[in-house]
Amino acid sequence: MKRLSILFLVVMVGMAASPYPIDGYENTGIRRLERLRLIAAGQIPGTPPPPGARKKWGDIELNRLSNPVGELPLPDSELQRKVSAVFAGLDPSYGVAILDITEGRPVRYAAHKSATHYAPGSVGKMAIMAGLFAELATLYPDDVQARRNLLKTRKFTGDFWSVPNSHAVPIYNVETRAYSSRAVYPTDVFSLYEWADHMISASSNAAASVVWKEVILMRVFGAAYPPSQADEAAYWKNTPALEKQAVALSVVNDPLLKAGVGENEWRLGTMFTGGGQRVVPGSRSYGTAAGLLTFLLRIEEGAVVDTWSSLEMKRLLYQTQRRIRYASAPDLASAAVYFKSGSQYRCRSETGFACGKYMGNVDNYMNSVAIVETADGRVYIVALMSNVLRKNSAADHQALATRFECILAQPVES
Repeated sequence: MKRLSILFLVVMVGMAASPYPIDGYENTGIRRLERLRLIAAGQIPGTPPPPGARKKWGDIELNRLSNPVGELPLPDSELQRKVSAVFAGLDPSYGVAILDITEGRPVRYAAHKSATHYAPGSVGKMAIMAGLFAELATLYPDDVQARRNLLKTRKFTGDFWSVPNSHAVPIYNVETRAYSSRAVYPTDVFSLYEWADHMISASSNAAASVVWKEVILMRVFGAAYPPSQADEAAYWKNTPALEKQAVALSVVNDPLLKAGVGENEWRLGTMFTGGGQRVVPGSRSYGTAAGLLTFLLRIEEGAVVDTWSSLEMKRLLYQTQRRIRYASAPDLASAAVYFKSGSQYRCRSETGFACGKYMGNVDNYMNSVAIVETADGRVYIVALMSNVLRKNSAADHQALATRFECILAQPVES
């Protein structure tokens, strides 16, 4: 018992010394990060972050900024053999792309059905994130502090764009320390930084449509952004539907194309809420493992918009409320994991089967993308996609993360 107490004390001291994002609130104004800092410091109760989630703001870096990989290489024969063996006997719907970019070792790539189209689900929210930073760069091409200031100071409600929505987001009052976790109300006020954080960290559909709406307004109004309420309302009311659709598709998909993600590899087509879809007509969304992996690689290279934007996006992918699915694998607890997860399911009546959440019998897409930085210095990127019907594949994604970590931890054969 004494040994356990000492171990607990050591862990808590280590967490108080360097939990991430202990300084994130000061840089972003994202209030839930201040709550996390207080939890890590032992000043308020709550679940602390795992060991791999304790990097400070300034500790997060781009791994391939000075040594870009460029185009995805041909599969490494030995890595490909091991990855292919993992999928032997598994559901045939799985697709994966894996890239080892550890410095000092050869870049190694392996893939399985990496060009197959899947419904990206919430993984597609990363395209909105890229669109946001692309428009910020257009507004302030030579002033990154102005971009950050806009993200922190632009505050607004979600209005009808945020409904319907069921994803819970963290609501924290810095002054009173009151906390709740609930779905977004249309009257809730958040900063643009917080809306973006809710979109990525909590995977809020409401936040996704709200941020996408703001990105459209940035493109349309340019230097006059943010528009007055009257000017904004007039734009949505008077602009032809197809014109609004064209702008909406452009702001989220052009940054992908500019980063080297092919049009056939990943495309976001429709708003994430009914409120948004009633104003902006949608089209088909799709993604591939190779396309999503390429996007994360370009972030590591500082090539999604620019270096500052790529680093900010990587930080947002680290600021998750909790690790789920692929990222929740126990073997990754000590690793820094920058990830996004997504799902989309559809059901129909079937005798003897009760359809449930993430258990669709028509479609049952579940996708996980991650940059993994291990404690021993390895860095790799994974994009895992599946469409296993009638089954929640979250545990399988977690198990596959363990398998891939085991493979990539093995010495590289010369």
